[in-house]
Amino acid sequence: MGNPFSILRPALEALATEARVLPATGQALEDQVAPDIEEVYDRVLGGRNVVQTVWESPRRKLYHDIKPIPRTERHLLRYFLDGSVRTYFIGTVLEHQRSSPVQLAQVGAAAIHRKEDGSLRVVCVKRKFVLLLQKSNLSQSLWNHLEEVVRQVPNLELRDTSKDEGYLEKLKVWESRSRGAHISNWVMREVEIQIAKEELAHRSEDEWLVVDGALGNEYIDWDGPPLIGVAKSFRRDTVFHLGTGPRARQLNLYSLLAGLQEGQRTCVFPRWQGESREGKIVFWYVRIRPQRGLDYPLMGVVKVEMPNPTREPVDSDLVDLISGAVIAERSVTPHGRDHRWHAHLYPIYMAERVIKNHFYSQAVLKAAIRWPELRIS
Repeated sequence: MGNPFSILRPALEALATEARVLPATGQALEDQVAPDIEEVYDRVLGGRNVVQTVWESPRRKLYHDIKPIPRTERHLLRYFLDGSVRTYFIGTVLEHQRSSPVQLAQVGAAAIHRKEDGSLRVVCVKRKFVLLLQKSNLSQSLWNHLEEVVRQVPNLELRDTSKDEGYLEKLKVWESRSRGAHISNWVMREVEIQIAKEELAHRSEDEWLVVDGALGNEYIDWDGPPLIGVAKSFRRDTVFHLGTGPRARQLNLYSLLAGLQEGQRTCVFPRWQGESREGKIVFWYVRIRPQRGLDYPLMGVVKVEMPNPTREPVDSDLVDLISGAVIAERSVTPHGRDHRWHAHLYPIYMAERVIKNHFYSQAVLKAAIRWPELRIS
């Protein structure tokens, strides 16, 4: 087997030829996003954190009892999509008095299909490398040269960490390596929606897709076959103002979910992103595991999001059906292998394993990435 990172050599040569490079000690260090990236996205892209409306009909009560609906009874959820990313700091490029970290990300997503007999089949795997540098700290000539080199290499993309991706400024993420880790995650979301729109566009109306995580603005005008997003981590600052007059209630998320029992869902709420977009994505919470033995009320709960292009109240029976199918997916868990085991859906976990198995390990990356002979001055 040849060096899997040989495709980087032209780009690394361009940097080492036109500027001075300081390799990372040990060749590569992994950069991660903290806190949990899904919670970050939900907080920044999930609209206003105050909810004042119930967006379903005809039943509008706060909690609904749900019966699990296994595949053998109604096979609703057929496709499952998840992405993954690993970002590494591989060196620093120096150009006169300017400098930029050099980061490399492995980005990808996988979709699996569950057949009638319950077996899982890999439908699509997309993977690519992303090279990340801070363009604002480099000369235009060096950036142009790097762009031209990268453009000729398949499955390699160049990203500017000084460019805002729609949420970095809101998060006040200024440090270049932290921005690189966030941008890599954003590229992963782009790969996911590309698969959903292109590779899985052939689905029928009875073959629902489950996307791992909150849907974000990428799906706000969704016009394809039906899908839901299932988030294991989500924003915690949401406040619910429900009802009017003396019966009005105000709940924070913790108090709302503390009253949510195993096998129950909440009512449906709209995501608010302006008057003309309120209700284009709706969400609700489902408890798939009992609170007993878990550390806090948010554990064992998933947040389900669904595009709602008509903005009409969602039918309660449909929400019950989706929720029942979601609860039935929690039967097998990766306990001990993932700290989010309490909210994992088994097919999503398998999709995650598929894409991670297509990534090269950090040991391979360290052994394979070699900067060209360095320029001394």
